Amino acid sequence: MAEMSGLLHEAEESMAAARSYRGELRLRLRGLSEARRQVQESAALTRDALRLHFQDMMASLSRMLDARLTALLQEVDAIERQNIKPLDDCQKLLELGVTTAEGLLREGEVAVSCTNNNQENLSNFTNKALQIQLDSLPEVPALVEVPCLSAQLDDTFLSMARDHISKHGAVTSRPPVQIEELKERPGGILVRWCKVDDDFVAQDYRLQYRKNSCGPFEDAYVGTECEFIVLHITPHVEYEFRVCARGDGRQEWSPWSVLQSGQTSLIPHEWSPGLEAYSLSSRRNIALRNDSPQHAVLYSRNATYCPGQTLTFRVETSGSSDRRDSIGVCVEKLGGLDSLQRDGAVCIGSSGSVYVNGKEMTNQLPPVSPGSSITFDMELISLGVTSEGPQLRRRVTIGCGNREVVFDWQLEQSPDSLYFGCSFFHSGWKVLVF
Repeated sequence: MAEMSGLLHEAEESMAAARSYRGELRLRLRGLSEARRQVQESAALTRDALRLHFQDMMASLSRMLDARLTALLQEVDAIERQNIKPLDDCQKLLELGVTTAEGLLREGEVAVSCTNNNQENLSNFTNKALQIQLDSLPEVPALVEVPCLSAQLDDTFLSMARDHISKHGAVTSRPPVQIEELKERPGGILVRWCKVDDDFVAQDYRLQYRKNSCGPFEDAYVGTECEFIVLHITPHVEYEFRVCARGDGRQEWSPWSVLQSGQTSLIPHEWSPGLEAYSLSSRRNIALRNDSPQHAVLYSRNATYCPGQTLTFRVETSGSSDRRDSIGVCVEKLGGLDSLQRDGAVCIGSSGSVYVNGKEMTNQLPPVSPGSSITFDMELISLGVTSEGPQLRRRVTIGCGNREVVFDWQLEQSPDSLYFGCSFFHSGWKVLVF
């Protein structure tokens, strides 16, 4: 009886594994379907682009263009056939796995339902289930790993000579750049991209985005960097991003990367309004020290800085320097003070001095000037668990220019998030936070 119970238990476990296996296979089938659709739809779009472009020139160059069009279409067909075949093979493997899992489930249900004198059936079923390797799942390629066909064409080709026709146009199996990471930032999203075509020499990049997968795309960045923080992003709203590149010495842009969607759950960093000495921008992310005689610390509206994030202050303009100037983060907002050089705060002065809980460090950073970016990075390091609970240490890195200081910040209380603030004693200082 005990042996029968054990076999029943093994059979039930095998059936549960088969169900899980079938579910995973179906998920991969859906991913494979998206990959197939990307290849086929991009191939179709590429064919359409090629046909339309060449048809406009057929009146004067019909025979030559027909020959080139045929060659390019054959290239598209060859790339599609070459890349669809492994997807077809993967699909057959997945479908075979689903069929095998369903057959195993049916056999298991029969073996389990016959509870009298079926010890041999249960034993045969469990042995068969062990041989199928229900934990082995085929890999399904991600969309960025399969071709996304496109054509590169030049509309001014009609004015070119006959010997250039044979070289006109090109078909690529995938864009030369792809987005590799979307990372949420307070009120923004950090977009990172990379070159996936080693032979493509990029002169600069172009990043675009749009809200809710509708409407036209907007330019967010054009330049040589491979990352950019897109600000003014509405929290909890989906945005789509794409990037392309311009080859060295060329005017036209490459095909767009595969669309990537992302959103941020973090509310934007804002300065707190209502302080007479500071004028704020409409989005409250820029503070300007005006000529008011009042001296006070301008704090953030909320405690929005959390460990693990990078907080950046960019100095747009500067005024006269004062030893009490400060830019930094703090545990709480305290009124009646004129500087962040106090307990419960870390900051940098306009001279580059760094203060921790009101004490000046030996190490200094470069003096703050127009164009300076000051970054605060903080991570929590576990020191173990005591009777009072987990013991954590805050390791802080402050960077300015090409230098940085690293130190451990000792705090009596350890809040989940911090305020940021600044204080300047002379007018003219303008600081952007993000």
